[in-house]
Amino acid sequence: MQKLLNRIFQVSENDSTIKREMLAGLTTFLAMAYILAVNPTILGSTGMDKNGIFVATVLAAALGTMCMALCANYPFVLAPGMGLNAYFAYTIVGQMGFSWQFALFAVFCEGIIFLLLSVTNVRETICNAIPQPLKHAVCAGIGLYIAFIGCQNSNLINDNPATLISLCSFKIADFSNSSLAALLALIGLIITAVLLSFKVRGALLLGILITWCMGMLSQLIGLYQIDVENGFYSLYPSFDMGMWQDLWGGFKNVFMQAFSEKSWTREGSIGYGWELVFSLQFIVIIFALLFVDLFDTLGVLTGTAAQANMLDKDGKLPRIKGALLADSIATGAGAILGTSTTTTYIESAVGVSVGGRTGFTAFTAAILFLLALPFAPLFLAIPAFATAPILIIVGYMMLGAVQKIDFSDVTIGVPSFCTMIAMPFCYSISDGVCVGICCWTIINTVMGKFERISWMLWILTILFIAKYAML
Repeated sequence: MQKLLNRIFQVSENDSTIKREMLAGLTTFLAMAYILAVNPTILGSTGMDKNGIFVATVLAAALGTMCMALCANYPFVLAPGMGLNAYFAYTIVGQMGFSWQFALFAVFCEGIIFLLLSVTNVRETICNAIPQPLKHAVCAGIGLYIAFIGCQNSNLINDNPATLISLCSFKIADFSNSSLAALLALIGLIITAVLLSFKVRGALLLGILITWCMGMLSQLIGLYQIDVENGFYSLYPSFDMGMWQDLWGGFKNVFMQAFSEKSWTREGSIGYGWELVFSLQFIVIIFALLFVDLFDTLGVLTGTAAQANMLDKDGKLPRIKGALLADSIATGAGAILGTSTTTTYIESAVGVSVGGRTGFTAFTAAILFLLALPFAPLFLAIPAFATAPILIIVGYMMLGAVQKIDFSDVTIGVPSFCTMIAMPFCYSISDGVCVGICCWTIINTVMGKFERISWMLWILTILFIAKYAML
């Protein structure tokens, strides 16, 4: 079996081992398992069946990740994207008033368009057009971004009306579940860093498990209080025998609903069904989904690949067409299953940091997603503060890409810097890529360095400026 897997995924040729790839897949899965709890909550606000969304999320992630493993042999993992699910629920359905069935159809159309763009090399051309320094900047920017997400997930960083964000309060008088989660995340961060310093194998995975165990111990002694209303659930897995029937019963309520044209409606509109497809708002929705998904995916692929030294001497990602095809197929299939846009996940960087280099990492993660169905309570019990230290550590690792950027050259350094800071500040990988490309094109044009600007960069810059001016 080991020889067969080695032959299929070329593990030895990529200077890795089966054991290391499996560990990378497990660590990646645990780092992004939160999506199994978060996605049903967000999409459930539209009126969709939360149990059905859970099953759809699991199946879409498993299918997309398996496609990535077999079509591209890369350690990248896919799942319904954060941000895109919020746009689905709060903008398309919440603000625009479209039914969730129609929103699913829009996601399906996006997947078909992406598939055509991938087959015709448009997405590959766009990826290859991004200058090498910006690819390193994207890697570093993603590092800052996921570290920021880790700080938020653990409540280390909170909203503040005066300063936008602020550090969590650790005052004894104000100590709460939020403070405890932040404290446990800090302790977990220190433990994980020490394990890495001693070169302990599986340090990131151990960091998750140790932090989770500290949380369960805190609940046992009464320091951690269950507060469902404020999002603090039990840290212990609870198996309910009737849960599986609820899951599959709910799945029937979302599966194939994207094609239920009788349910395609919009609040306050006399039109319904196919009339909505030919409206201007539908075009706006498709463009927004395409834009965010395209540059989020390209950002994650190029940034994570740069971290793992997977880019060739010209700064291109080999077999990128297979990766983009997997992403496209996953989006369309996810809509059919009953979830929002499925895309390549930023937490793939966690598996790469552990040593994942081939599709067997993704294959392992895909199997674990499927196992999440019978063991749903176990995986859903992993708290966000337990994975937060890993996101912060991986962010630190990815930030090392800045060493490959020539900051002594302002025409290279400034666009790269803008790319990095835009991602956490705008809370968007795609915005970081857009800002970086626009700065690169404009600054190098002013300085007369036209050889650095390809025709694709000109087109992208014009489109980005138009996008920010009009949408």
